[in-house]
Amino acid sequence: MDILTPIPAGSIASVGILPGSFHPVTRAHVALGAAALSHVDLVLFTMPRRFPHKEYEAVGLDDRLALVIAATRTEPRFAVAISEGGLFIEMAREARARFPASDAPWLICGRDAAERIVGWDYGEGDSIDAQLREYGLLVAARQGSYRPPEQLGERVRELAMPPDWDAVSATEVRRRIAHGGDWRELVPAEVWSDVERLYG
Repeated sequence: MDILTPIPAGSIASVGILPGSFHPVTRAHVALGAAALSHVDLVLFTMPRRFPHKEYEAVGLDDRLALVIAATRTEPRFAVAISEGGLFIEMAREARARFPASDAPWLICGRDAAERIVGWDYGEGDSIDAQLREYGLLVAARQGSYRPPEQLGERVRELAMPPDWDAVSATEVRRRIAHGGDWRELVPAEVWSDVERLYG
């Protein structure tokens, strides 16, 4: 895992990983990271060099990373990272290797993503029960709250988020730009001009 921005000095006891394609970064991504700071010392906005199930399209990795760096630079407990692996368990292991003194990392996601993570058919890979011995989930309500299976309860925590963010997504940003709608309210002001240049 390569960390591209400064991290706080001193001991980091807990790390959160906010994985995403950030296509583009939105105000909801930043709010999700801010909410996670009540549980962890550092939030890593993390993109993989390669996605396991899709390719980078239209706007490449370097441009997306530049947007995330610009959108998160004012919070010293935010950092931006690239993972070598694209799977959540790979990101968690990379973070653990990078911060060996910290507890098992926490993956930060919304309710919809948590349902996919827990319900995914991992085939020959580690089951979700085994994976959650290596990381936990911080889950924000997104169009409803998430209730994990009882046996996973200790490794899944609710993340308090106001419902205002439910409709904010990168897909909606791209849709509004494509149709000439007002998209700026969905995106951090620090990246307006770059989003317009890259996506307009």
